[in-house]
Amino acid sequence: MKKILGGLAAIGVALGMASGVALAQADHASVAEPTHFPILKPHQLDWSFDGPFGTYDKGQLQRGLKVYREVCSACHSMNLVAFRTLEHLGYSEEQVKVLAAEYTVTDGPNADGDMFERAAVPSDYFPSPFPNTQAAAASNGGAAPPDFSLLAKARVVERGFPTFVFDVFTQYAEGGPDYVYSLLTGYDHEPPEGMEIPEGTYYNPYFIAGKSLAMAPPLSDDVVTYDDGAPQTVDQYSRDVAAFMMWAAEPHLEDRKRTGFRVMIFLVIFAGLVYLTKRKVWHQLAH
Repeated sequence: MKKILGGLAAIGVALGMASGVALAQADHASVAEPTHFPILKPHQLDWSFDGPFGTYDKGQLQRGLKVYREVCSACHSMNLVAFRTLEHLGYSEEQVKVLAAEYTVTDGPNADGDMFERAAVPSDYFPSPFPNTQAAAASNGGAAPPDFSLLAKARVVERGFPTFVFDVFTQYAEGGPDYVYSLLTGYDHEPPEGMEIPEGTYYNPYFIAGKSLAMAPPLSDDVVTYDDGAPQTVDQYSRDVAAFMMWAAEPHLEDRKRTGFRVMIFLVIFAGLVYLTKRKVWHQLAH
């Protein structure tokens, strides 16, 4: 009997060790070749515009515009944002005219039926650095860089249960900027052992569509000169351009929040008046 029990125990230990090895191999395989992205959840930052009473920091938006113009605009278009809307960032009408004139746009046809190029005016939109999508893809390894206009609202990582339940009460809506910041600062991570990165791509655990992407690290320290004394670091550049992209995607965010707050106050007062009216009209009737 003792021999039988001892044999069963040995079999159990062997099976346990085998299952442990199998699990370890599976874990290693999942780390080396993950199937769910992003590999790491984006950082959740504190933004000036978060919460029901948040507002944009115009200084930060101006810095973000500077980062976009000097770095990002070489590849990314922003064709839904008009130059005249930059007045909301604190620029004067004359400053906007000067800024717009630095760009060239295609217009026409003229009296001869030909298209022509001219300096942009405030009513124009930020032009694309490429003539068409095919040219953009050909210049970037086959993948056309996405337009920046709505990217901060389009690139949102699902937070899962129970986090999204709390988001209802905290009014969390900054998933896009959190993702953009995390992606721009995530290039310093090293891929896990055994992970194969396709040639011509760059590992980034925050990328929403895979383990690596074709875009090379776009930012480095001191690549953009700030005039207001803000730190000229990758971290600060990433925060500023992410905030600017949020503004580009939702320029009326402050108005929306103010309107929502007024509506909530009205509903609370209206509910109180309805209750008092009910008490006044029906208080003498037996229930």
